[in-house]
Amino acid sequence: MTPGGSTDKLELGGGGQVPPSPSPSPGSSPEGTPPPVVKPQRKYSTKTPAVYIGSTDFILEEEHTPGPREVVREAVPWLKQRVRRACTRKMLFRRLPILEWLPRYTRSDFLGDLVAGITVGLTVIPQSLAYSNVAGLPAQYGLYGSFLGCLVYIFLGSCKDVPMGPTAITALLVYQSLHGHSPQFGVLLCFLTGIVQLLMGVFGLGFIIDFVSGPVSSGFTSAVAIIIVSTQVKDILGITAKGSTFISIWTSVFDDIHNTRLWDPILGVTCIVVLLLMRMVASVELGPSDSEKQSRWQRFVNSALWLIGTSRNAILVVVTGVLGYHFTRDGGEAPFRVIGYIPPGLPSFQPPPFSAVEGNSTYSFVEMVSTLGSGVIVLPLVALLENIAICKAFANGKAVDATQEMLAIGMCNIACSMVQAFPGSGSLSRSAVNNSSGVRTPLGGLYTGLLVITALLFFTPYFAYIPKTALAAVIIAAVVFMVEVRVVAPIWRSKKSDLIPGVVTFLACLILALEVGIVIGIGTNLVFILYHAARPKISMQILKSQGGVDYMLLTPDRCLIFPSVDYVRNIVTKYSIKQTNPVVIDCSHIYGADFTAAKVIESLTQDFSRRGQTLFFYNLKPSVVAVFEGLQPQDFHVYYNEAELDDLLKKYQKPSPPPSSISIQL
Repeated sequence: MTPGGSTDKLELGGGGQVPPSPSPSPGSSPEGTPPPVVKPQRKYSTKTPAVYIGSTDFILEEEHTPGPREVVREAVPWLKQRVRRACTRKMLFRRLPILEWLPRYTRSDFLGDLVAGITVGLTVIPQSLAYSNVAGLPAQYGLYGSFLGCLVYIFLGSCKDVPMGPTAITALLVYQSLHGHSPQFGVLLCFLTGIVQLLMGVFGLGFIIDFVSGPVSSGFTSAVAIIIVSTQVKDILGITAKGSTFISIWTSVFDDIHNTRLWDPILGVTCIVVLLLMRMVASVELGPSDSEKQSRWQRFVNSALWLIGTSRNAILVVVTGVLGYHFTRDGGEAPFRVIGYIPPGLPSFQPPPFSAVEGNSTYSFVEMVSTLGSGVIVLPLVALLENIAICKAFANGKAVDATQEMLAIGMCNIACSMVQAFPGSGSLSRSAVNNSSGVRTPLGGLYTGLLVITALLFFTPYFAYIPKTALAAVIIAAVVFMVEVRVVAPIWRSKKSDLIPGVVTFLACLILALEVGIVIGIGTNLVFILYHAARPKISMQILKSQGGVDYMLLTPDRCLIFPSVDYVRNIVTKYSIKQTNPVVIDCSHIYGADFTAAKVIESLTQDFSRRGQTLFFYNLKPSVVAVFEGLQPQDFHVYYNEAELDDLLKKYQKPSPPPSSISIQL
């Protein structure tokens, strides 16, 4: 703060931190002549070139238009440099993470991965059967997507806890994208999903995921959970219902609710209660909380309880499958609906279908892609968002290589499309099981994949007896905890306005298609961001310079770009026109500007010049000075220290009018 201190302070647009008080620039010019532009002294080092990190849109660079030959000459070294960087040992280990951990693989790693892989396998088999139902596809397609992806991820995956396979969110997006078409469309969607994810990794487009904020993600996930539960109500009741949105599903359910079967809801509700109770059993511990202080018997019982609770889905499916077999073994009919025939054996390894025949209609590749619609873009983004969220949740403070995960998940989906699977990703529920089972490396996926392959080879005939209502119970008991009610209170305490995009996303996803809902949520969030960019906070102070001259200091807290410049101009004009003091704009926080900002600054300097009021810019960065000087504004003063400001204020200060004399006649 300059001597004399602040006599007044006002925060405009929400306020902000007030920077140190600036000061004037030296220079002399004859009275009555236009004041010179005080340009910053630029110091350049010939030894160390400037290094810019991030966007250089607002960095001043020498303008040069290279010719075709020069472009080629510059492109060849750049290409060679990129190739050399891509062929280094460090990059090889980064793109093939298995080379990093496999040489250090130990026996304890093997035991941890074996236990975790088998445990996850017991979870993924019933879940994959159930998620096929969510996707509107035959049960075997979920199993087809549960083994090859796990094997590919071993080589390319960077997170040990990710179990690749069908998930609730991707299954619902597949259902909404297929619009009731044949499984061939789902297989092609898996291939296109992998291609999009792979290209995003190659071209570094992972930043797109950053536009999905926490509240938007929570609103989307909660809406998905409610829609998935709604889709399973028909199997709980034993009726037939269709629909892809929350409203259409429940409308269809109420239309057919009079056909409800007795034993389907009884068995379904019982299964849900049993699963929730078994989920609680997994967290029960006998004895002290410290495992080292527990007796051998207590550790054995705790491990058994944990295994029972973790394998609850497999146990339930086996028990209800035996029940279904009991009713149908002699050619009878079960009192509840069962899955029915599942083709035994592994799927054939073949390219995905690029054309399809349904009845008397033949669809070309373009027609199939047109039918899938926006799901070709939205599904890969949501799957990546789900997978990267898992990686961050189990990173333990380590950096997450989002690019590598895009490459890994993309290759997994491409591989799965070769075995007639629908798109998958990392599953949060199975990741939690994987982590709590003590997984050590991505090799745990090998044992999960082998278990699924074993089920396909030997157990598919027995899956036919599993009740549909039991699989519906598995899904409901899993996704009901995806409704993120717990985040509402922290968001409310932190920033209430962040609830708006979350609630908008939640409602839009329930009422409209999921891909439309999440786009609306992201758009709402961007509107808030753009509003804050268009309304910067401006602090105002009335200060006194070292020479005793009063001036008004205005400090914007962000860069000047076209959405905000008119607002800043109106604020500056509004509060400067009320007084004759010089005005100083502290530009310490302005790191960039554009042409629109330059036009407004030109107009602003003209306004100040016409009314004879001086305007100074403090600490304006050279790149921004160049943008403003491009339009040659009138009376454009820039200074960089207090001494310069003091000299400028003294030079351009208007002489104070003499005090008026008052005469009193008696």
